[in-house]
Amino acid sequence: MTSTAPPPATSPEAYDASLALLRDRPLVVLTGAGLSTDSGIPDYRGPGSPNRTPMTYQEFVSGPEARQRYWARSHLGWSRMRRAEPNDGHRALTTLDLDLLITQNVDGLHERAGQQRLVALHGRIADVVCLSCRATTARAALHDRLSEANPGYAEEHAAAETRPDGDVDLDDTAGFVVPDCTACGGLLKPDVVFFGENVPPPRVARCYEAVDALADSGGALLVVGSSLTVMSGFRFVRRAAKARTPVVIVNRGATRGDDLATYVVQHGCSEFLTALARPL
Repeated sequence: MTSTAPPPATSPEAYDASLALLRDRPLVVLTGAGLSTDSGIPDYRGPGSPNRTPMTYQEFVSGPEARQRYWARSHLGWSRMRRAEPNDGHRALTTLDLDLLITQNVDGLHERAGQQRLVALHGRIADVVCLSCRATTARAALHDRLSEANPGYAEEHAAAETRPDGDVDLDDTAGFVVPDCTACGGLLKPDVVFFGENVPPPRVARCYEAVDALADSGGALLVVGSSLTVMSGFRFVRRAAKARTPVVIVNRGATRGDDLATYVVQHGCSEFLTALARPL
């Protein structure tokens, strides 16, 4: 990391210096919810975002009422999220020769944009897993079952606000019917990491390996659209900074990793990535 003070985060100098640092060197990119806002999916902690309390794993498995509340909200949110399309930022990343892209997002937009070297750290909302037999099925199939079991529910609550977890802001969930696993009758859960769960160790190991390799290759870690509030992403910034690997953070608003970064750029994610991918 540079020994001189970086330019102010909002200055043109920080923007230009970050692009110059990142070009023509190996990159690992960590993305967060801020990257998907241009696709119409709200983020967690961006400027003006309301406080949110996602359901924890412990609450989800605590009883049928909690699962009813989760699936009612998620059913409506999924109807909207699955229509989201990759934006210019997602597409720009597919043109870069990345060592690895690590995403904290569960929306699947990187995959739909054609990203190849990818670790979906928290899983994908498009998949469903049975907590008993561990069978994994497509969310689209469950969506059809939920629609059949709850006719008119989506139309009745069409005005509910979409949230970044792929659900909506809704309290009236009484009476919502939640199907069980067709294979064993077990409880179904989206195949994503809830608060209170751990990221599967093989995913973490692959990400650490890619971040560690940057120190030997002269590479850099680029963080885009994440406040780094949760440790699942912040640990990679700490790892890179400890190895003196350059870290660039692009985010609207302060992040937990700003003090560890070589450059902090408060700028739009899509615009920055498009500029990075543009030939000189």
